[in-house]
Amino acid sequence: MTAPLRIDWLGRLPYPEAHARMVERLERRLAGDEPDSLLLLEHEPVFTVGRQRGAADSVLDPGDIPVIPVERGGNVTYHGPGQLVGYPIVALPPHRQDIHGYLRGLEDMLIGLLAGYGIAGARDPRNTGVWVGGQKICALGVAVRRWVTWHGFSVNLDPALDAYRRIHPCGMDSTLVTRVVDHAAAPPQLSALRDATATAFRAWWERFAAPPADGGPGPG
Repeated sequence: MTAPLRIDWLGRLPYPEAHARMVERLERRLAGDEPDSLLLLEHEPVFTVGRQRGAADSVLDPGDIPVIPVERGGNVTYHGPGQLVGYPIVALPPHRQDIHGYLRGLEDMLIGLLAGYGIAGARDPRNTGVWVGGQKICALGVAVRRWVTWHGFSVNLDPALDAYRRIHPCGMDSTLVTRVVDHAAAPPQLSALRDATATAFRAWWERFAAPPADGGPGPG
């Protein structure tokens, strides 16, 4: 049986404040003072630059939107209002200490979440994230310290697409970004998407982190 999972809604925050909250939670989890947790929030507009080589070159014309280097893998992405961001701070158990497996599991969780809104999400074998018709609807980028994860995923509900034209999001053309409102017959409000994501993540994490019954990797 896995330990209880704590899920917190932080509202809309500037990136530096959200990052500080994430780091604080990470350090407490590493020290054993916090359970596994998921932070859900919106960001004020920001471009974050991951650790992929040459990622800063994907920032074209940021204007007045802050550009912040971050610890996660990947290229440049945009966060802003209308996008739900999730930061899992979870300790990968010994049978799950595989970053690629963890990312694939997050993709599975998000694909299932989108299916609840009638959206057929899929993987791209060349790129992380969740895709609909060749366009990215969910982005992923994580960091790991002593097998505790931080950073995480974002779900584009209805963010303004203008900001994506100021960058090459994830190193791609800005036209390859899409949103839930562009595909769902009845798009949810952000609060409903938040609650659905919390439920989906909790169910997935309990399966993913559960000890294997036979010494294998456990359920996906």
